[in-house]
Amino acid sequence: MSIQTVRELIQKKCLPCEGGVEPCSLEQAKTQLEQLEGWALTHAGQRIRKQWRAKHFMAAIDFFNRCAEVAEADGHHPDLHLESYRNVSVELWTHAIGGLSENDFILAAKIDQLPIALQT
Repeated sequence: MSIQTVRELIQKKCLPCEGGVEPCSLEQAKTQLEQLEGWALTHAGQRIRKQWRAKHFMAAIDFFNRCAEVAEADGHHPDLHLESYRNVSVELWTHAIGGLSENDFILAAKIDQLPIALQT
């Protein structure tokens, strides 16, 4: 996987992954994450996650609906978490390979483009 800017990532579409490819290395993941603000490695470098504190419950749900639309359009689906009614997080990894692929960084970059009403 080559390291890409946010602009390059958002212009791509996730490609189907049925396994049989190696996940990106920890070093590749760390380097690519430098391009994505607020995302962090989790699960021993096998996933990426970002958290937000929405203004209220409906702002969180609206954000999740926008995430769902982008994810469905790309055919790559994140785990969406809602805690304490407005603490939202998105977690990405490519299930078929048990780690990170370019698709995860593409979707993360696209999710970062979505509006969310944040608590001030």
